[in-house]
Amino acid sequence: MQILLAFIIGAVIGVGIHFQLHQRLTRGVVLAPMIGAASAGLAWTILTWLGIGVDTPWPWLAALVVPIVVTYPAILLTSRVRVAHDARERERLGIG
Repeated sequence: MQILLAFIIGAVIGVGIHFQLHQRLTRGVVLAPMIGAASAGLAWTILTWLGIGVDTPWPWLAALVVPIVVTYPAILLTSRVRVAHDARERERLGIG
């Protein structure tokens, strides 16, 4: 049941990353929270399957660190790709 906390922590970190980074309008509002929640949940699951219990700090630390390490570059890359695609598409269509 504590995995639910990992999902919530990851989603909250994703929300923070979404609003911290520029070009918010190039991606959906839910993308960063979903990446954060999924990565935190996956890290928690892997550590649990490896036999590391919730009474140790490692799953909790992973639920905090992994979403930052995964979500931040993923959102940066997604935004850059979208901006580049939009620029190419505007040029192709002769808009602006």
